[in-house]
Amino acid sequence: MSGLNKGVGKVEVTLKWDPSPIGASAHDLDIIAGVYTADDLYGAPAYLVHFDSRSPDGTITLNRDSRTGQGFGYDEAMTLELNRLAPRYARVVVGVAIQQGGGRLTFGDIANTGVRVREGYTDLVSHGFEDVASATAVTVVEFNRDGAEGWSYRSIRRGFDTDPQTFAARMGARQS
Repeated sequence: MSGLNKGVGKVEVTLKWDPSPIGASAHDLDIIAGVYTADDLYGAPAYLVHFDSRSPDGTITLNRDSRTGQGFGYDEAMTLELNRLAPRYARVVVGVAIQQGGGRLTFGDIANTGVRVREGYTDLVSHGFEDVASATAVTVVEFNRDGAEGWSYRSIRRGFDTDPQTFAARMGARQS
């Protein structure tokens, strides 16, 4: 949380992974954010932000999209300006999906995966995907509007065995 209990405001979600071995198809992981309205918190997302997109109001932007994992440290980055989201939006779920174009890959097949959620220089969430090694997609963090307090967050690691499109449609569903 930010100082003086105002909740989180502007966060950055970053993703890292090692490139695929020489001669193998590239490993392409993607950050996906689903935004939900106050009257349908666990239904279909009002909109999604992922590769080649941003939110309609510019509050959520994919700043860097890596298709290979090549680079130093965290290669893919998404900025979420929660404090600027319209009042009708009350929940944002962020996840990571593996593109399956080169054959089925799971997090266990990809070396050195990790995600970090930061507000300024403060790490809110930071972990690898070892506990969801058999999954092809995973939820990472959930942000909820807390009325006058602003936005709260909680780390959520829920693995999915599905393609990115199906994951995007189901990532914010209520856990059973």
